[in-house]
Amino acid sequence: MRKALRWVLSLVVLIGTLSTAGAATAAQPDTTDIKDRLLAIPGVSLIEEKPYPGYRFFVLNFTQPVDHRHPGKGTFQQRITVLHKDTSRPTVFYTGGYNVSTTPSRREPTQIVDGNQVSMEYRFFTPSRPAPADWTKLDIWQAASDQHRIFKAFKKIYDKKWVSTGGSKGGMTATYYERFYPKDMDGVVAYVAPNDVVNKEDSAYDRFFAKVGTKECRDRLNAVQREALVRREPLEKKYAEFAAAENLTFNTIGSLDKAYEAVVLDYVWGFWQYSLLADCDSDTIPKNAKAATDDEIWNTIDAISGFSAYADQGLETYTPYYYQAGTQLGAPTIRFPHIEKKYIRYGYQPPRNFVPRDIKMKFQPHAMRDVDTWVRNNARHMLFVYGENDPWGAEPFHLGKKARDSYVFTAPGANHGARVAGLVESEKDLATARILKWAGVAPAAVQQDASKAKPLAKFDGKLDKRDVEREMTLRP
Repeated sequence: MRKALRWVLSLVVLIGTLSTAGAATAAQPDTTDIKDRLLAIPGVSLIEEKPYPGYRFFVLNFTQPVDHRHPGKGTFQQRITVLHKDTSRPTVFYTGGYNVSTTPSRREPTQIVDGNQVSMEYRFFTPSRPAPADWTKLDIWQAASDQHRIFKAFKKIYDKKWVSTGGSKGGMTATYYERFYPKDMDGVVAYVAPNDVVNKEDSAYDRFFAKVGTKECRDRLNAVQREALVRREPLEKKYAEFAAAENLTFNTIGSLDKAYEAVVLDYVWGFWQYSLLADCDSDTIPKNAKAATDDEIWNTIDAISGFSAYADQGLETYTPYYYQAGTQLGAPTIRFPHIEKKYIRYGYQPPRNFVPRDIKMKFQPHAMRDVDTWVRNNARHMLFVYGENDPWGAEPFHLGKKARDSYVFTAPGANHGARVAGLVESEKDLATARILKWAGVAPAAVQQDASKAKPLAKFDGKLDKRDVEREMTLRP
């Protein structure tokens, strides 16, 4: 009997030992090199690795279906980057809505949570473009589905909390992703995201330009813009010489004359998008437009709008944006009460004029209404940040009564580069605290008192460059 009891006790101890050993083995982190782990993800291939102190930075390709509804009908390589900190840290999912930078950089939420960062190039921006390009597969749902597949694949390695972010068109992209895949992210930080719900109703922009900044600055900018059209003949001659020297052509927009007017009409918008009120007093802006030389008018327009922007060579990179603006996103149209009608031949031209004619386009008015309605009624853990003097913020996202733990803040005096750091103190503290909370890394003190919220990572002058991402011409 004693022998039998000793045998049973020995068996229990053995089973317990094996179970403990198994649990200990399961709890051990994967010690495989992070590059090998990333490259083990199906569809991932390495383009290059770039060193950066404290991080590993990878430029990768990820195989995506051209059409997520029919994944068997072809694939393309989508470029992404990974700024790897540690798999024990949260991850920020970033897209600017255009090409992805292959230089190591850290978005503001990434610095706040001291996390990893996965950045995605938007589909159809080269080299992330299917060949041949079926433009009907460039829409906000397909792009959101790109993000969804990337998230599912990389979540297996980065299994802590995820927060999506993006600025301008990237802020729009982060919002659309949340609308179509609301269970993926733990939070969303959308910067300066336009929300053009009704494409044909753009009076909000006219009201914005009637009061932005100071009257003195508005009058100064308006006078330069008008003068550039008054002097159309001599300045277009200069433009033709410039185009010949730079080998610029105007087949897509139709003529040098159309391109010239488009550049000039972007001038005031471009100033407020990229500059601050204090810049109005700089030498870049002629104080007396009528007394300025042709060269002075030319130089200020070129510095802010860019005379190469509407040439074929300037438009080509941004064909995907203009296609989306003309099919789903919408595009603003504003009036110019300070310029006599005789000087304006075309007005704000539609996106159709900036896309090659062999690419068919048809506008879908329901797309933005759907997103706007969803955000108002379903926003959860979403933060929208706008700049007070940014024209793109004239039509912002709004939150309804059903929104939960979501916020819309405006940074005073800020342009298209508005950030959480530029908010008034109380809003900055609250926004920082919520981002930390959503990412699962809010210290106990912050959970009790938002005023104690600070970015967890020290500012890095190279990684955290805060300059607005400048895109010449009227693009978000």
